[in-house]
Amino acid sequence: MRVVLLSPGYPEEMQRFTRGLSEVGATIIGAGDQPLESLPADTRRRLSGYVRLPGFADEQAATRTLVAALHGQGVNRIEALWEPVVLLAARMRATLGVQGMSYDTVMGFRDKQLMKERAAAGGCRVPRSHRATTRQQAMEAAQELGFPLVVKPIAGAGTATTWRVDSSEQLTQRLDQLLEVPEISVEEFITGEELTWDALCVDGRPVLDSVTQYFPPPLISRNEEWVSPAQLTYQDPAQPALQPGIALGHQVIAALGMQTGIVHMEWFRTPSGEAVLGEIACRPGGGRLMDMIDWANDIDIYRAWAQACWTGTIDQVAQRRYHVAAIFKRALGQGRIVQITGAQDIRRELGPHLVADELLPIGAPRRDWKQTLLGDGWMAVRHPDLDTCKAMMRRIVGEVRLFAG
Repeated sequence: MRVVLLSPGYPEEMQRFTRGLSEVGATIIGAGDQPLESLPADTRRRLSGYVRLPGFADEQAATRTLVAALHGQGVNRIEALWEPVVLLAARMRATLGVQGMSYDTVMGFRDKQLMKERAAAGGCRVPRSHRATTRQQAMEAAQELGFPLVVKPIAGAGTATTWRVDSSEQLTQRLDQLLEVPEISVEEFITGEELTWDALCVDGRPVLDSVTQYFPPPLISRNEEWVSPAQLTYQDPAQPALQPGIALGHQVIAALGMQTGIVHMEWFRTPSGEAVLGEIACRPGGGRLMDMIDWANDIDIYRAWAQACWTGTIDQVAQRRYHVAAIFKRALGQGRIVQITGAQDIRRELGPHLVADELLPIGAPRRDWKQTLLGDGWMAVRHPDLDTCKAMMRRIVGEVRLFAG
């Protein structure tokens, strides 16, 4: 199998998907906007070739560059697992006549309003919403939907520019912050817990899935610097409280025409137990979520994805052994990390259950907490007992602190 993989070295988890393709025997041609020499050494050695693209924003120019570089070479698949390039991959498939999801299908996962319209047509519960390209349209949508509501970019990823809005004054303020965004979604605010459903699909059929819950919901954690965001991947999604979300996921991927690949769906569980779609993407979730699925199930999802792309089957079985919690820390203060408290006690007492311990070291500069979920470092634990795993998660949230100055 000859595969073109867009952006094989960035973000970091793309390096693990590159490794997965290599391990199942694929011939990998990388295509990205970075110089080849800037890729990690392990990623470079797994590539049989590399095409330097002029950038990702101009899809036509990037496609022309790839077509010229591949002249006379056959490729079986063109894959993208990073949100900004999934549409580019679809355009390249159409130009080169390569199998895979069409541009229109992928647009249903990228355009949040179109996504909700197609999901609703398939019988899925979605928030009421409107597309807005002008301030006036946003105001009219707010008047119809009522407050509170949510505003976010139509083509955004993550929640860095997603806000709850409680009044006309707040809406005006948020619109001022979205002046450079060509289209926004104005939608009904859903009250409830926020979870994800993540699934590896083959020809639209989920062959491996997982459910993760956010603590607190992303609208809070991505807009309040003092929060230590946490997420918990459940050992086994086959439990009654999670079934409405899983059933919704199956409905949504059928309505949107998912084929082979990974989906990341965010959904709400309302106080009544109803599952409501937040949004869905035809790429893996970030924030080390794929690693959490691996740790919960003792599998290698990067290799499983590669195998699904190549053979249409996977030979790994989810073991459903552990609940896994990841906690992302943000330092208090600005500048460089000057002190870390509580971490040594956690390492000593929870050591056998720690699966990740990647806090920034003393002297390292703080990261921009608005730009990365990983914050200034993170820890992850796993345990077969849910209450024990939650207790360990709460300890790290409350006891581990980083200070900058």
